[in-house]
Amino acid sequence: MLKVIRPGLLTSMQDGGRTGFQKHGVIVSGVMDPFAHRIANLLVGNEGNEATLELSLMGDAWEATEHVLLAICGADMNPMADGVPLPMWKPVWIRAGTMIKFSGCRRGARAYVAIAGGFQVPLVMNSRSTYLRAGIGGYQGRALQKGDELKAEAPSERSQKLFDYLEKHAEGRTFYAPDWGIAAELFPRYDASPVIRVIRGNQYDWFTEKSRQDFFQKGFRVNTQSDRMGYRLDGPVLERIESDRELISEAVTFGTVQVPAEGNPIVLLADRQTTGGYPKIAQIVSADLPLIAQTKPGDTLYFREIAHQEAERLLFEREQLIQQAKLGIQLKYM
Repeated sequence: MLKVIRPGLLTSMQDGGRTGFQKHGVIVSGVMDPFAHRIANLLVGNEGNEATLELSLMGDAWEATEHVLLAICGADMNPMADGVPLPMWKPVWIRAGTMIKFSGCRRGARAYVAIAGGFQVPLVMNSRSTYLRAGIGGYQGRALQKGDELKAEAPSERSQKLFDYLEKHAEGRTFYAPDWGIAAELFPRYDASPVIRVIRGNQYDWFTEKSRQDFFQKGFRVNTQSDRMGYRLDGPVLERIESDRELISEAVTFGTVQVPAEGNPIVLLADRQTTGGYPKIAQIVSADLPLIAQTKPGDTLYFREIAHQEAERLLFEREQLIQQAKLGIQLKYM
């Protein structure tokens, strides 16, 4: 289906994550940008959580060894098919023998590629996500390498209908996409200086008044020592009221902002540990996880506090948007 001609900086197979095993010390993993992942799947007729390819910062080059129906969402890595720009946020039928190439990010940090049926890799603890440090899941438990050949699971009825429709209208072209897709105003605005909305963390009151003000009034730069486990942030030092106060380790999640003793925050991400012993000043709201996921080293973040009820409303609106998109896409197959 797809053969890797040139691997990117870090491309791995991910889905919604490996849930239910944290009590055994197994991390969740999964996609960094759940919105782009889900929309890419829906565009090709998948249910929404089939494995996708997550491309980070610098993309791959692949050969389509068979006709393929795919969708590219998330970061703009200038995707090309035999030298012609490929549309994003749309389903695209691509002819066998076509070279698909990505380059560096022009906007965002991570692109997601879904294919009809999802990628054919084994389930490991109910997930196809790659946990790179443990070498499990995904494609042989690792990032993609030159020569890897990726195959697809059997497509759904919706996927097959769309595949047949686009193939019929391709009329000898290298690729063909319909005149519809996800409207630009509906997907997150990936920015090099995003404002990230948060609610207060469990230990917010442990920090000095000045540190609390600095956290919401000043910017924090993403350090180069950042990865899928967490982003280290450089900015104003956040000081505790009692510097020697200890915390018993407790649960952490995607978007937890914890502060080690030296005072530089760490945002925990998809490959986070299961528990943390540093005080937590804030928690990024679920609706803004795609924004933090699409930042890269050198970008500057700004945090803004909102109420818990507002965070719930934002998540509800995001889910409504996804369901509306799903219904609209399904109607196109009929």
